[in-house]
Amino acid sequence: MKKIKKNSSGGLTKKHLVGYAFGDMGGCMTFALMGAMVTRYYTNVLKVDTFVLAILLAVWNIWDAVNDPMMGALMDKMFAKKQHPQGKFRPWLLRATPMLAITSIVFWTVPTFFEGTAMICVLFICKILYEGCYTMFNIPMGALLSAMANTDEERAALSSARGFGGTIGNMIPMILFPILLQIFGDSNSVGYSAGATVCALIGAVFCFLHYRWTTERNIVESTSEEAKSIKLGDIFQVFRKNRAFLALCIHGICICTNQYVSQTLGSYMYADVLGNIGMMSLASMLTMPIMFITLIVSPKIAKKIGLENMIRIGLLLGCLSSFALFCMHMLFTVPALVHMIWVSIASAFSSVSIYMQWGLVGEAIDYNEYLTGKRTEGSIYGTFNLSRRIGQTIGNSAAVLMLGWIGYDTALASAGGVQTASVITGIKVLCVLLPAIFSLGSWAAFKFVWNITPEVREKVSAFYEAKKNPVENS
Repeated sequence: MKKIKKNSSGGLTKKHLVGYAFGDMGGCMTFALMGAMVTRYYTNVLKVDTFVLAILLAVWNIWDAVNDPMMGALMDKMFAKKQHPQGKFRPWLLRATPMLAITSIVFWTVPTFFEGTAMICVLFICKILYEGCYTMFNIPMGALLSAMANTDEERAALSSARGFGGTIGNMIPMILFPILLQIFGDSNSVGYSAGATVCALIGAVFCFLHYRWTTERNIVESTSEEAKSIKLGDIFQVFRKNRAFLALCIHGICICTNQYVSQTLGSYMYADVLGNIGMMSLASMLTMPIMFITLIVSPKIAKKIGLENMIRIGLLLGCLSSFALFCMHMLFTVPALVHMIWVSIASAFSSVSIYMQWGLVGEAIDYNEYLTGKRTEGSIYGTFNLSRRIGQTIGNSAAVLMLGWIGYDTALASAGGVQTASVITGIKVLCVLLPAIFSLGSWAAFKFVWNITPEVREKVSAFYEAKKNPVENS
């Protein structure tokens, strides 16, 4: 029987929590730019034709989808084959950090020195390299939670820490980058190169601190035979046997679809229905303190009622709040301020599952080892990331398609006109009712598919106790 090697004694420390928060903070310093700023870089600086860009985006999305589980499986297999004394994941953090910073700078800099077909080829390669290096960092950073935490309370604390780190990591680039673009001009490559370089270097510092201030408290020793038995196809067995992980993947698709539909179409709700697009800025300001409060109180609530119950309650409250708001919109005119406050609260309830889901991923990993005898955190975390990518793609694409289906008139909007009553109703359905439906889908996954009960947890705990003392339990 495999033995768990304890790499440190005692519980999680504040240093562990801060160190884990630095992981998502450092990764988001470069990744945030890929969402908010990269389209203008493609079109305004590199002058990429929109048709060519659409093809590139399709290929890149496919690569993004497959490289997560591939990288996870590689990490599982490499560790089973060569037992690194620093653990399964931390060595990869050290390898990936400089590569992530370098490829980020290269992506925003090198293509600007080329033109035409040569530029397209260089851009394609630079994006592939960056995404590969980001995955090489992100997969072990996320999977590290399962090697650091042993209880629901610890998983909740680390999930909350990651939420804080990711929020700050997304915020800093959005403050620095626009300032540099304002100075150099948003069509000048210098501003993009300078902004990317500053963000990459700051991110690298956080990533190194993440490596230094975290510890793999549980290192599972494996044999060479087990290394040979680990393969990418194992994930299909996981879906067949591990209902808890299947629930997480359903949740990942639902909640990310919810999230990206809301982000994509939020401006239409404020501009065309409420007639006050400026209220979006106030909504962002309101969301930030609500989110921080949520992250502070979530670990305490999880300690009392359990992580899974807290997430399920949050999703149900988010669903009911959004549905109630939709009914209000159908019955009478809702003021923009009331909508903003109500939707912020509903979003906060649902977002508990986004911030705290990482703890349940760790629990599903433990449960999977109990079921299969294999410790494959990398493969499982990578596949969960794949489900989230699917939700992101559905959310972004479906939002644009559904806007066309309801008959939204862009020419009328540009002229300052008012959309028809049916279009207004359609926007309300997409922006208010749809989040309620997808929150309900996530809740249903944890209510009817998730199967880690207190009795199952006792069996898993007994399994790990036997692994800690294989001689005594043989």
